[in-house]
Amino acid sequence: MIEKIDGGLTSPQGFKAAGVHSGVKYRSLDLGMLYSEVPARAFVGYTSNKVKSAPVQVMMAENSPFLSAFVINSGNANALTGRRGIEDAMTMKKVAASELKIDPITVGVMSTGLIGRFMDMHKVKYGISKAARELESGREADGLLAEAVMTTDTIKKESAVRVRLTDGTLITIAALSKGSGMIAPHLKVLHGTTLCMVTTDAVLSEKFRKTWGEILEDTMNMVTVDGDQSTNDTCALLANGKAGGKCADDDPNFINALQKIMTDIARMLAIDGEGATKLIEVQVLGAETKEDARSAVMSILNSPLVKSAIFGADPNYGRIMMALGNSDCKFKIEDVRLTIKGGDMEVPILDSGAPVFQEERSVEVVRMAMDNKEVTIVVDLAMGSESAVGWGCDLTYDYVRINAEYAT
Repeated sequence: MIEKIDGGLTSPQGFKAAGVHSGVKYRSLDLGMLYSEVPARAFVGYTSNKVKSAPVQVMMAENSPFLSAFVINSGNANALTGRRGIEDAMTMKKVAASELKIDPITVGVMSTGLIGRFMDMHKVKYGISKAARELESGREADGLLAEAVMTTDTIKKESAVRVRLTDGTLITIAALSKGSGMIAPHLKVLHGTTLCMVTTDAVLSEKFRKTWGEILEDTMNMVTVDGDQSTNDTCALLANGKAGGKCADDDPNFINALQKIMTDIARMLAIDGEGATKLIEVQVLGAETKEDARSAVMSILNSPLVKSAIFGADPNYGRIMMALGNSDCKFKIEDVRLTIKGGDMEVPILDSGAPVFQEERSVEVVRMAMDNKEVTIVVDLAMGSESAVGWGCDLTYDYVRINAEYAT
């Protein structure tokens, strides 16, 4: 059984964290550090955006299979910063390695914030040294790290579980993410920003890399706030094996627990989208292929007209069908069924390609379902047995305001 616990990244054995103020931001915490007492097997997914930040370029070039630490700064994305940005990212790794007395290649680096600004390395170096001295385990340390990586986030995005593996070993998995805007991750393993770190004390081997990629496809890659993929997206899973026991690569209990953690994080990212007031979940059933199902989900979630309709609780279901029609998935309109759920209401909208009702009174029922903090759109294509789920948020006046003023 998967046990949800009140925990953060240091809940698994052997992990420590810190969050400090380096001075990059005026007052807020702006630099975090995560440390494993023993080298952890690392599985890292990176943005597929062709314009990649300096930290992403450095991490992908080194492609270290083991990492002992991560340094994460907020307030500056270190993207579109040329050769100097690469050198600054390398310096962050070297300074952290020196402080922790480990090899620089085992230090990961992440950055988030404004694009096109050079790093103030005097402040960053100070912050790294300070963080290395303040590494601790426990909820206070978890909270400081979570705060240090936030930009326009309004909530800390943490999740932790314990689960007993099939060999009897009790292991812990924890995750921390930041992200509020410029979110439509398309993370590939080995291949404004969503940064995500996952820690576990389970034993994993290189073989797990494929499974990690599949979990990312079903969770992080099914989140969208605005359809814009960041230059900095990075998601890292660190497994230090401190719990002992058998390798958990194929253990269904571990895989299910990790899937739950990543789904929790995905939902948190969506509901904390910039300016968001509602969480939108889209379920596409009966697709011919998994790719068709995912395409339909993301087309609906990314539609500004659908997102605006959800914001205003406007029962214009034609917008949902328009977005479905703009996707790459195969379907026959005469077979499609559409349902909207909100609160304790489940309202059938479309069946066999035609409205279930048109009376004004019935339309008001649709409006009531949409006027909830969480709205679920269910589309049954009746083409096959594949399905997909994704998460997004409504498009509000505040999203425009935040992004119209982001750099000023």
